Amino acid sequence: MVTSGSQVPTGADGPTTGVDLPSNQRSEPEPIVTTSSATARTRPNALQWASGLSRFPVSLATAIYDGARQLAGDPRVLGVLRAGPRVSIFLARGVRRSAGAGEDDSIVPVRPTPSHALQAYLDEVLIAMFHHPDLVPSIDDYAPAAADLASTQELFSARGWIDHPAGYHQKPEAPEDVQAWHARAPGLGYEHTTFTSGWEPDPGEAGRDRWLSHEANRTVHAWVSRAPGRDHRSWLICVHGFGMGSNASMDLLAFRTPQLHRKGVNVVVPVLPLHGPRASGRARGEDFMTIDLVDSMHGITQATWDVRRVIRWLRETQGAETVGVIGYSLGGLVAALVAALEDDLACVIAGIPVVDLPDLFRRHSRPHIARLADHYGVVGPAADDVHRVVSPLTMDCKVPFERRYIFAGLADRMSTFGQARRLWLHWDRPTLASYAGGHVGFYWSRAVKRLVDEAVKSSFPP
Repeated sequence: MVTSGSQVPTGADGPTTGVDLPSNQRSEPEPIVTTSSATARTRPNALQWASGLSRFPVSLATAIYDGARQLAGDPRVLGVLRAGPRVSIFLARGVRRSAGAGEDDSIVPVRPTPSHALQAYLDEVLIAMFHHPDLVPSIDDYAPAAADLASTQELFSARGWIDHPAGYHQKPEAPEDVQAWHARAPGLGYEHTTFTSGWEPDPGEAGRDRWLSHEANRTVHAWVSRAPGRDHRSWLICVHGFGMGSNASMDLLAFRTPQLHRKGVNVVVPVLPLHGPRASGRARGEDFMTIDLVDSMHGITQATWDVRRVIRWLRETQGAETVGVIGYSLGGLVAALVAALEDDLACVIAGIPVVDLPDLFRRHSRPHIARLADHYGVVGPAADDVHRVVSPLTMDCKVPFERRYIFAGLADRMSTFGQARRLWLHWDRPTLASYAGGHVGFYWSRAVKRLVDEAVKSSFPP
């Protein structure tokens, strides 16, 4: 799913629904008929009525035609129309892969069912809804994006970060300007906490000025919810997915905060860069995922830095004795990356994780965008090299094997089960919970709930 960069109007809410008729089809003022009667001066004669009626079918047909053209060009409509065929192909491939499960024990067999197909279809529709027409890259966006990638690839190669990706990440200090105020969500209280991020791209990196132009993004926001009762010293950092971060109540409930509180675990949900109160006009995080793939690399890097600053803050000022991390989707990528950089984490839970962003861009881009991106080199080897510094597949996980956990949906069409499987293999096949559902179906999955309960019970003291 590739969107445009700086050329997207701030706060665009989508195309207008009205139809702008050509000037020769707009209603004209009625001519004044000269007569001795005051009433007759504004009453159209029979000829004018007939003329107006004769133009009405033409105007209606033009309006319908213009509306149809607008819909036909809307990538969301095209995405919905393609959803059915894409699901059919997905199911057929799943059957073929399952046939080889007897010879390859890393393959999780899939049994297609109506429910499985429906959840995959709903994912495809959701993906289509993200393809807003105002976010489609213009032809002028591709060359600068490719130039940024080429420049960054050259810099990273010269500094050895492509071969040793962990070297790109600096170790942060605990924040010193933490501020917090109390708030309430249904059924629980929390603290809206802020501090300065402090992360900046290297002075020599392409896209640095563009990234730093997001003023609101320089402040980290986090929802901190403490378990009631005695002073609990177990903390779980919960990293949300793409498009979240705007509603503290929804974010906290998505991670089942009340249930974690009953186990004596405190919760922190840091808001991802360019999301929610950190966004530059568009709260859903679109500036995080643009045709400028250097931006997505910077976004993941800053998110990882921010989570690590939260860890320092918890340990140095909040008395934390055990700290674990869990992430959903894009947050799963951040959680897995933190687990490759941080020592002494209680556990890492990567839920429906993304592990390869360039691959995700290639998968979700519309065909004509994919062709242009490939032509200009936006999603080619340069993108893969640059994103090595934010891929958990290029680094060893520091969390002990028995405290690594992954869950993923077999019908997930957004981050896909294949991405989770790659992480599972890289982590030497730790505990994996698969469920017969789509991207958001994990919330209702008993297998996922059992896995998280097991992780919390095994990783945190009672």
